Amino acid sequence: MSATATTTDLRLLSNEIKQRALVEGFAKVGIVRAEPLTHEREHLEEWLTRGYHGDMKWMARDPHKRTDPRELFPAARSVVVVALNYYTPHTHSNDTDSGKVSRYAWGDDYHDVMTEKLRALLSSLQQQEPCLEGKICVDIQPMMDKAWAARAGLGWIGKHSNLITRELGSWLFIGELLLNIDLEYDSEPVEDHCGSCTLCLEACPTNAISEPYVVDSTRCISYGTIEVRDERLPEIVEDNLENWLYGCDICQDVCPWNRFEQPTSERRFEPRPGNVSAKLSDILELTPETYAERFRRSAMKRTKLSGLQRNARALLTDSHASN
Repeated sequence: MSATATTTDLRLLSNEIKQRALVEGFAKVGIVRAEPLTHEREHLEEWLTRGYHGDMKWMARDPHKRTDPRELFPAARSVVVVALNYYTPHTHSNDTDSGKVSRYAWGDDYHDVMTEKLRALLSSLQQQEPCLEGKICVDIQPMMDKAWAARAGLGWIGKHSNLITRELGSWLFIGELLLNIDLEYDSEPVEDHCGSCTLCLEACPTNAISEPYVVDSTRCISYGTIEVRDERLPEIVEDNLENWLYGCDICQDVCPWNRFEQPTSERRFEPRPGNVSAKLSDILELTPETYAERFRRSAMKRTKLSGLQRNARALLTDSHASN
């Protein structure tokens, strides 16, 4: 896009980007200027000061880099923000010999799926605009995904700190494409529609949502079962697992906006065998080799074999204590 591009040119290219994103299977897309997230950085720094990041030390490294996309891609002038629906209509087993797995990890690793789609989007744009350069961001890069999604008008950040959309609820993965060109920007944020609802705060068994819109990760079941590398789970988590082996969806399960959930069209998010509810005995019998084979290209490899087996032992101990 030349330096003399007209407003009409910018609008046409922006619309083209959005249409191509939808063709790639993304459910929502918005475009905003690549600039520092000043207000969001203040909230991040306050959250870090409280120690709510726990063992996730990388969250505290260089907050300015996490809140300015130009630190990742100096040429960035625009941020294309996309959301991908991952909801599939399956339910957990009530069998206490099985452990529940968070919905986001049922199918193939979302990092791979999102990256592939964003790479295809970038490639198609570069065929049209040879001078265009971009950087793909999918969770691994230090981008404040939910903040960018809210700024781009995809939805609002709910009291459980997840992005909520009126059309699909909150079962969404978020990614960004940083581009070195100016575009027409979305300037209308979505109004917060949580209202007086506090179901997510009330349902959390560990009171990890310390106040509306603020999550204390050190009390969160997802954090404990996935991020903590200790031999034992944090006591508050271990005492309130409610049969979660990997992650937790309680705050999203009770959210009224998720009554608008719709099955994803991405078949790679369909559950792998044993990934909705995993037999605890099977988990404890895994060897490094069988673990690597079973969870290849799965988000569940995040917790590592030792963590997954630790979680399984905690669930079995809790089950036996209840009998």
